[in-house]
Amino acid sequence: MKSFTLDLPANYRLHDILAFHSRDSESVAEEVGDTHLRKGIMLDGVPVVLAVVIDSALAPTSASCTVHVDGKLPKAAQQRVREAVLSILGLRIDPEPFCTFAAKDDIFGPLTVAQPGLRIVQSATVFEALTWAIIGQQINLSFAISLRRTFILQAGRQHSSGLWCYPEAADAVKLSIDDLTSRKFSRAKAETLLRLANLVASGDLRLDVTPTNSIEQISAALLAVKGIGPWTVNYGLLRGYGYADCSLHGDVAIRAALQQLLGEDVKPDMPRTEKILARYAPHRTMAAAHLWASLHPRTDDKDSA
Repeated sequence: MKSFTLDLPANYRLHDILAFHSRDSESVAEEVGDTHLRKGIMLDGVPVVLAVVIDSALAPTSASCTVHVDGKLPKAAQQRVREAVLSILGLRIDPEPFCTFAAKDDIFGPLTVAQPGLRIVQSATVFEALTWAIIGQQINLSFAISLRRTFILQAGRQHSSGLWCYPEAADAVKLSIDDLTSRKFSRAKAETLLRLANLVASGDLRLDVTPTNSIEQISAALLAVKGIGPWTVNYGLLRGYGYADCSLHGDVAIRAALQQLLGEDVKPDMPRTEKILARYAPHRTMAAAHLWASLHPRTDDKDSA
């Protein structure tokens, strides 16, 4: 068991973080309270629970994290624990550069004022982000959450505390297509999910960013996987890597938000949405966050997936 403390930035929106992680009402892999969060993940074959306690719900300034491990965590996995905590607390992307960039913009200037401190919350691991993106393709959020829960219960492992741990690729490859399709996964979705897991588990698809494996190379490799398109890649980059310039022009909620803000009768199509968002490079991830948030009042912030 290891503990460490992280400083939280001013205007930290704790509600956003807790709301994101409490989307599953059954809480099989996440447990959320007013000032705490417990998240179960598999790291190098070891069940791990990250227990985060925030010092205050009203004006949080720090987060204490205790790592509960069932067994011995390899050194390489130990180094990923801190990154996982930064991700689930939304601390990987600094929102201020976008706020400065968009301060005088007709669309995003008012949004950044209305949503001060808005952040992107991420998945604990890149594999979790990518599988969640695949699961969420072209279905509504409630159904996607139920499929995600099924995937965790089928491929994950239960921590000694009772919380389930989100599976790694090595866990997912043990499933068959029928394991998933018998539980309401479409065949195409099940095949894509297991295709990704097999490529990652075999080492044919490397997800770690290194000097010889850039985000651009990872994106290209993902796009080459049957069943994975631009939306899935960009969403995976956003939730998995905290990449600051993801273009979510294929996202229905993004287009709906632009329609609302532009005062138009129909949603802009994907080419036009891509062109609009291109004006905000290299900050398109935060642009997406503000568009998602614009569809909901601050008291109930959610995103499309």
